[in-house]
Amino acid sequence: MATKLKKGMPVVKAWLVISESGQSSIEEIGKHSMMKRTGLPARDLRALDPVLSYPSSILGRERAIVVSLEHIRAIITSKEVLLINYNNPLVVQFVQDLQHRIVFGNNNVTSPHQAMDHTGKEMEDTAEVTWGSPSLNTLHSSAKSLSMMRAPTCNFVNMKSQDIEGEGANSTINVSVAAGSKALPFEFKALEACLESACRCLETETRTLEEEAYPALDELTSKISTLNLERVRQIKSRLVALSGRVQKVRDELENLLDDDNDMAEMYLTEKVVARAVDQISTIEEVYDGEREVDDESVDDCSETNTSVKPDIEELEMLLEAYFAQIDGILQKLSGMSEYVDDTEDFINIMLDDKQNQLLQMGVILSAANMILNAGIAVVGFFGMNIHVTLFDEKPIQFWETVIGTCGGCIALFLVLLGWGKRKKILAL
Repeated sequence: MATKLKKGMPVVKAWLVISESGQSSIEEIGKHSMMKRTGLPARDLRALDPVLSYPSSILGRERAIVVSLEHIRAIITSKEVLLINYNNPLVVQFVQDLQHRIVFGNNNVTSPHQAMDHTGKEMEDTAEVTWGSPSLNTLHSSAKSLSMMRAPTCNFVNMKSQDIEGEGANSTINVSVAAGSKALPFEFKALEACLESACRCLETETRTLEEEAYPALDELTSKISTLNLERVRQIKSRLVALSGRVQKVRDELENLLDDDNDMAEMYLTEKVVARAVDQISTIEEVYDGEREVDDESVDDCSETNTSVKPDIEELEMLLEAYFAQIDGILQKLSGMSEYVDDTEDFINIMLDDKQNQLLQMGVILSAANMILNAGIAVVGFFGMNIHVTLFDEKPIQFWETVIGTCGGCIALFLVLLGWGKRKKILAL
């Protein structure tokens, strides 16, 4: 749905926005507002236009993930999902599935954003209380807790034991172990829902096509008719189109799995946490001039957080699971395509056999016609207006001549058939 506000004003489109808490709402967002909100260029927004035909793609950007798979046209950020074609019945089912995933995940695990927001509020309150104070212990602990949230990235568990002392070592290890067992980030939940919806749609179409294709092909082999040939032609057209769509999704997942940098770009929550840690480190540098040694250690940790790429194993396992599912669908379509090709070969063999039979019949009729012409020639000879002594005798001689001529023609015809069968020219 798009409406123009005024002449010369940009077009505003309706987007379905799903927050990280599972709440959905419809918002009117313009193109430039969406670019500012998500940090996406205009070409990525054009790829989401349902009117235009773009190949399947999953693009990781600085602040968002652009997903264009089958009926799914979505922008995924670290805190929300924006859908443009939300009136599609398949998209409605996708939205319900996504909300179920979000609500189920929120009931079990605290969202990283909620933990970051809670820590940020504590940091702001502490900053107000300790403004100008020589010590910012609470602020330092907030920065430390945020840095611990990125434990999988920095691999704090692998730190040497001599670098960690006392109670600080135990708390670091506990946070790192807890972070390793946390639930998927919000963007990966949304991405998984998109992949599952696309795979479910393709799987359903493949199953429906299988239920129609195999009986139609079997019926065509038993009875070749115009109606059956037309059914098989339509099925083959659908098969080619569906195979192309599945192949595009498979290629996109394969290219994504082959590029670690693209997968690293999709860790939006990690980026948000890293920026928050950098901001806290900057505040510590400004207001904690007396503890330069501690500030340098925090700066080193924050630099390590921002420079080291996130561990992409989690996303890689997620993509590999759906890549295997898509590859299985493609294998089914390939098997169906081979079955269609085998049926076509069988039909061509049957038609060639029929054609050979017609050619043999043509040869037999030609031979019979030649023998008949020989008999007609004999009749013509006797029909000439010339006196022949044969007719002056008894009438039985006439019948002997007629029967002999016909018998000779039949005998000659049988001789020709025997010769053709012996030479394997005729399959009788």
